[in-house]
Amino acid sequence: MATAFSFAQTTLFSKTSPSLRTACLRSFTFCLPFSSSSTDLSSDKLHNKKWRQPVASVLELGGVKIAKDDVLRDDPTNNVPDTIFAKLGLQLHRRDQHPLGILKNAIYEYFDTNYSNQFDKFDNLCPIVSVKENFDNVLVPADHVSRSYNDTYYIDSQTVLRCHTSAHQAEILRRGQTHFLVTGDVYRRDSIDSTHYPVFHQMEGVRVFSPQDWEASGTDGTSYAAGDLKKCLEGLARHLFGSVEMRWVDTYFPFTNPSFELEIFFQEKWLEVLGCGVTEQEILRRSGKTDNVAWAFGLGLERLAMVLFDIPDIRLFWSTDERFTSQFLSGQLGIKFKPFSKYPPCYKDVSFWINESFTENNLCEVVREVAGDLAEEVQLIDNFTNKKGMTSHCYRIAYRSMERSLTDDEINKLQWNVRELVQSKLNVVLR
Repeated sequence: MATAFSFAQTTLFSKTSPSLRTACLRSFTFCLPFSSSSTDLSSDKLHNKKWRQPVASVLELGGVKIAKDDVLRDDPTNNVPDTIFAKLGLQLHRRDQHPLGILKNAIYEYFDTNYSNQFDKFDNLCPIVSVKENFDNVLVPADHVSRSYNDTYYIDSQTVLRCHTSAHQAEILRRGQTHFLVTGDVYRRDSIDSTHYPVFHQMEGVRVFSPQDWEASGTDGTSYAAGDLKKCLEGLARHLFGSVEMRWVDTYFPFTNPSFELEIFFQEKWLEVLGCGVTEQEILRRSGKTDNVAWAFGLGLERLAMVLFDIPDIRLFWSTDERFTSQFLSGQLGIKFKPFSKYPPCYKDVSFWINESFTENNLCEVVREVAGDLAEEVQLIDNFTNKKGMTSHCYRIAYRSMERSLTDDEINKLQWNVRELVQSKLNVVLR
């Protein structure tokens, strides 16, 4: 469900790898609903003021151990970089004193209060899923751009890092759940700017109805589910944002019909909050629910948290700086972030003749590989085609640390390495 919703915000394993993939895909068995306080990591590790990325080459996610060599492999279909593997297992949404964890728990509170704890919660499902689960099960067309290697991190030709929490929807429905929330980290190759990051977090909600639920209402199942959905989500918006003006916008998603977006008037402008709709009957039919109707919604946690906490740059969610982490308290939704970085950006340009296979996402992957979170933005500032039909692009890269001043030597070294990798990895001709 969340694939198209976030648009609006806009490994090749060895011979033993299928068993790992199967175990990971079946990790649902090990992940019964739990509160946000339950975790595989010790509580002191979660609440240390100075969070650190895991240095071990083996992670345990959703009850499954994942070795680095199982995710990062020397194979033409694998496009997962070290920087993405380093984010696996961090699970910001499970940290109760992190803005994403605070927001997740606030949404849990709404559903627990208004639906008498009917909604099962899943927030530790393994992010390694099959292509079938990620795309086919939620009716993403075979030619949809999200399936491309340019947009999705492939472990092998049939296995990906999930692009959305909807990858688990069919499995949960087949296991009999009728009310559930799924929260998790999701992965997409993307541009570099203040609102886009290759790892972010989503929540999806699903509710299934039986004929007896709508027959007494005098309406058909689809109309009944749509009305219940809007009532539920309007209540959620008020729970998060207070008494705000709202409006519904008709839209299109491949997995719901009808489909809607909810917008609120907040801070003097209309803000898109989430996407939702009545689940396509084909999805329910494949899950063995031929007589039911359902609704589903999907939202991006970062998108809402940036508004609620006044966080100006998506990179800050990954900061381990105490000046950031110490500002937030468990259960305190909407604490306004106080900026602590006044460090200026440094701009560097790179120009080259592109080829037919060039994409901006590939360029951004190269920049991230070299500069990591020091890359604040990559922007196309000029392009032209000469008389020979060759096209030139000029990109401006903004480097800035959220925590310290960068030296000229650091910036020059980063830019030099970017130029070298752009030329060698993307097969472009520097100008």
